[in-house]
Amino acid sequence: MIKVFGHKAPDTDSTGSPIIWAWYLSEVRKQPAKAVLQGEPNTEAAWMLTRWNLDKPEIIADVAPGEQCVVVDTNNPAELPDSINAAEVIEIIDHHLLAGGIKTRLPINVTIRPLACTATIMHDLIGDEDLARAPRGVKGAMLTCILSDTLEFRSPTTTPHDRFVAEKIARDLDVSIPEYAAEMFAAKSDVSAFTEEALLRMDSKEYELGGKQLRVSVLETTAPQVLLDRKGALMAAMPGVAAADGADEVLLFIVDILNEQATLLVPNDFVKAVAEKSFNATVSGDLVVLPGIMSRKKQIIPALAV
Repeated sequence: MIKVFGHKAPDTDSTGSPIIWAWYLSEVRKQPAKAVLQGEPNTEAAWMLTRWNLDKPEIIADVAPGEQCVVVDTNNPAELPDSINAAEVIEIIDHHLLAGGIKTRLPINVTIRPLACTATIMHDLIGDEDLARAPRGVKGAMLTCILSDTLEFRSPTTTPHDRFVAEKIARDLDVSIPEYAAEMFAAKSDVSAFTEEALLRMDSKEYELGGKQLRVSVLETTAPQVLLDRKGALMAAMPGVAAADGADEVLLFIVDILNEQATLLVPNDFVKAVAEKSFNATVSGDLVVLPGIMSRKKQIIPALAV
């Protein structure tokens, strides 16, 4: 049985895309496969599973030597199981920069395209004829992934093709994109049940900058004040999370979906220096608002400097 999985701290795309591709492998390619996760899905991804009556994939801690797997929505070994290079990776489907480091025993299919969402790539790879056979849950997952990664087309990562695919699937499902996205973002914004430590890890990537290991966390929300009201507790939790995860610093960006801006929490002089150099900002307190900043992949990570 082929395991299909995305990155650690699974967001909507890393929850939905394994489900989509496991269906395709099993039902179209006739290669038995199952979707698995590296951790609990975030609130939006969990809502997607319930909304489309999809089973929550099994959560795995690692992969076994020689185990066949397909990696989606990442190609970075730091975001994959510790034993990934002992397993047999047979395919990679992704929309992030090429990180390098995954080793394979034989040549494999690798599809990396500059689109906003892995699910958009999967739509193209599957093709209209086979996608017509897909159950509503698979199509619903595809739509949710695209709307999540594009922030309902607000993100600068959005391409015309992402929008075309999302609108086509929405018509097929008879779903109103504005109404559906509002439900999605409400689910994403409900973080009342999460500790500060969980929030700092919910949607985060590891990144090295100037010899320091960073955990770059992003929380996308339509209710940023709910998170800003926890600012002190979030900053107090950062040193412990960094120490436990082998990082030097945690950078937390609270992305206001509706106002299309991010707020970076500034707990110390290092983060202040990063904010000022990376975003040409002036920091006078323990936070800084960054107008127009919404995408970690396109606007945050590439801009980081010390």
